[in-house]
Amino acid sequence: MAATWATPSPRSRGEGKGEGRAQAASNTRNRGTMSHSVELHQVGVSFGATRAVSDVSFTVEGGEFFSILGPSGCGKTTLLRVIAGFLQPTEGKILIGGRDMAALGPNQRPTAMIFQSLALFPLMPVWENIAFGLEARGVSKAERRRKAEELLKLIALEGFGERMPGELSGGQRQRVAIARALAVEPQVLLLDEPLSALDLKLRQHMRAELRALQKRTGVTFIYITHDQSEALAMSDRVAVMSAGVVQQVGAPRELYDNPATPFVATFVGETNAISCTVKSVEDGIAVVDCAHGTLRGRAGAQLTSGGNARLYVRPEALKPGNGAENTLSATIERIDFEGAFALAYGASDDGTRLVASIASTELAAAPAIGARAGFGFDSRNAVVLPHG
Repeated sequence: MAATWATPSPRSRGEGKGEGRAQAASNTRNRGTMSHSVELHQVGVSFGATRAVSDVSFTVEGGEFFSILGPSGCGKTTLLRVIAGFLQPTEGKILIGGRDMAALGPNQRPTAMIFQSLALFPLMPVWENIAFGLEARGVSKAERRRKAEELLKLIALEGFGERMPGELSGGQRQRVAIARALAVEPQVLLLDEPLSALDLKLRQHMRAELRALQKRTGVTFIYITHDQSEALAMSDRVAVMSAGVVQQVGAPRELYDNPATPFVATFVGETNAISCTVKSVEDGIAVVDCAHGTLRGRAGAQLTSGGNARLYVRPEALKPGNGAENTLSATIERIDFEGAFALAYGASDDGTRLVASIASTELAAAPAIGARAGFGFDSRNAVVLPHG
């Protein structure tokens, strides 16, 4: 029986901007790995008149698990291909390990890339698939086999070297693709939605395994995904992209609790968005008027009195009842049981859709379908952001 691939120990997602970087730096020091940082400076990519990526700047620390999250067509894969060297930026520059990559092609960069399709060779045994990049570099067969066996042990597939890819499960093939990328000893591993073809249970399992592997090797991972749960569960930090622009970079908990833009507030996690007008901003709290009356929430940047805004509050922050600091009212349309919790969906008088999360232990006191109900929330659990 093959060994079980160890899962990562519980970890905090981080409350501040520096936590992900500090954890990544600690991972690298602990393993003695010379993982490289990746710096993007005002990178832009155009295809004729089409602007795919605009003025992107961020730094991925060495040894960090960094994800780029966004919907299809937002430019995240284009950005990954630019880092890999398959595309050249229209403007800006990319540094890996402090070195400008402008004159270097993909095979000259300290990177390896795993594509969504995996692209394993079906007629080649697993160990040769893993060692393929070493063969192209002129490494002897004996050394290639030794390295392949070492990596098979790392990915908990020891003894699988002579099997063919078609004899492996989807998760095992995924591991082989990762081992093949690691065989050439990259300082940066680039992963383009590698789990998207797997079923839900296997994706969840592979998330834990990928994170565990990254922690063990200390290699810098840059991971592309449109799945917010993947990005939040695995990453030290996440860059959220929309329409070619990076909206916000931060630790997963920071993005969830303190979204900087309306796009981040709605794309990262489920939320209720309440249209309103700003009455005042004082001591970091915005007072707003809306169809539900006067509400309060943490003030985002660039709010002005009289300006249009939206108040964002997560479903889990809403509690049945009218006695809280803020109250939203809705007519309950349905309640979806999800196991540990239920989601109550309703509509307010102005047509705004609302959703509240109710713990299963509290369902006996949940409002009935068709009933008018109030849901209260604390101002610290809501954020107000400008809206054009």
